Amino acid sequence: MINDYFILAVRNLRKRGLRSWLTMLGIFISIATIFILISLSLGLQEAVKEQFKTLGTDKFFIQPKTGFMGAPGSIEAVILTEKDVEKISKIRGVKDYSYFTAGNAKVEYKEQTRYFLIWGIPAEHQDIYFEIGSFEIEDGRSLKKDDKNSLVIGNLFKTGPVFTKQVNIGDKITINGQDCKVQGIMSLIGNPDDDRALMMEMNSFRELFDIPEKVDFIMIQIEEGENILEVAERTEKMLLKSRGLTEKTQDFDILTPEDLLESFQNILIIITVFLAGIAAISLLVGAIGIANTMYTSVIERTKEIGIMKAIGAQDKDILWIFLIESGLLGVVGGVIGVILGIGVSKIIEYTIINLYNTTLLQAATPLFLIIGCIVFGFLIGAVSGTLPAFQASKTNVADALRYE
Repeated sequence: MINDYFILAVRNLRKRGLRSWLTMLGIFISIATIFILISLSLGLQEAVKEQFKTLGTDKFFIQPKTGFMGAPGSIEAVILTEKDVEKISKIRGVKDYSYFTAGNAKVEYKEQTRYFLIWGIPAEHQDIYFEIGSFEIEDGRSLKKDDKNSLVIGNLFKTGPVFTKQVNIGDKITINGQDCKVQGIMSLIGNPDDDRALMMEMNSFRELFDIPEKVDFIMIQIEEGENILEVAERTEKMLLKSRGLTEKTQDFDILTPEDLLESFQNILIIITVFLAGIAAISLLVGAIGIANTMYTSVIERTKEIGIMKAIGAQDKDILWIFLIESGLLGVVGGVIGVILGIGVSKIIEYTIINLYNTTLLQAATPLFLIIGCIVFGFLIGAVSGTLPAFQASKTNVADALRYE
C-alpha cells in the first residue's frame, strides 16, 4: 500500500513539474545555506583544534588583563616586564620560556611603504616561540643574540604580494627609518598574519622602538611530569605577590591551551548559531512555499479526491498521499541543497586557500551532516504539508464530486 502512495505522490509531483521545482527552490537554498555554515564552522573548529595540538599539553601563557597590546589608553597602566619573566623562570616546574613585545612600524622596501607589527623576541629563547607558532626557517638562519638590526621574515615577503618585488636573504628592509638586514625567511604556514610576520632580536627591537622593558605575551613550557595546572597556579601566586596584587586586583591572565580552545569554540558556536538563525528565516519561507503548494494542490484536486473516496479510499489513504508528496518535496530539496552546499563550501575553501594562503577555513562534510540535512528537509516538507493533507482527508465526497 505504501508503494502505491509513493507512486501516486511521484506522479502528482511530476505532473506539476515547474511548480514542484519552484516550491523546492526555497527548501534547497535554505538547506544549502545551513549546510555551508555548519560545514565551514566544523572545518574551522577542527583546524583550530589542530593548531592547538601543536602547542602540546606542556605550555601555558600569560598576558596583561587588557589583552594583547592593551586597550587604547590602558597599555601603560597594565604591563608585564622582563623582571616578571625572570621571576617566572625560577618557579619550580618551569623548564623554558619565551616572550615577545610588539610595535607598530613603517616598513619600506624598494620605494614601497607598508605598515606592520614588528615582533621583538629574545634570540636565546626563540625555540619555544618557534615551536608554539609552528615556525621553521626555510632560507637563511634564525636570529642570534648579537644580531644588530636583523630580521626573520614571513614567507609572503618572498612568495606573496606584500611588496611588488620579492624580498630575499641579505636584502635591506627599512623599519622606522632604520635599515635592517634579512637573515632568515620562514616556511609558509598558511596563516596570513604569521606569513607576513617581521621578527627582530629583542635588544635591537627595544632600541629601535624605545620600549625598555614591556612584555606583551609570555609563553611557559613546564618540566616533563609536572602538572600544568599546578605550575600555572604557582606562577599566578608568585606574580600576585611580586606585583603587590590580590585576586580582586589581578591585572594579568594565565591561559592554558584548554582555556584558549574553549574560548575559540564558544565564539565559533555563537557565530554559527547566529548565522544559522538567519538561514532559518529562508527555511521558513521554503516551508510556507510547500504549504501553499499543497493547499493549492488540494483545491485543484478536489474532484479527484472525491472520486478516490467514492471508490473506497479512506481518509488515512488521502492523508498519506498528500503527506508523502510534501515529504518528497522536502527530501528532494534537501538532497539538492546538500549537493549545492558541498559544492559551494569547497569553492569557498579553495578560494580562501588561494587568495589568503590560509588553511584555517576548511569545509567539513561528515556523514551525519549530510544525512541530517536530508532528514531535516523531509521533516520540514512533511510538517509543512500536514495541515493541507489533513484538510484533503476530510473532504466531503458529495461536495468534491460536484466541484468544478
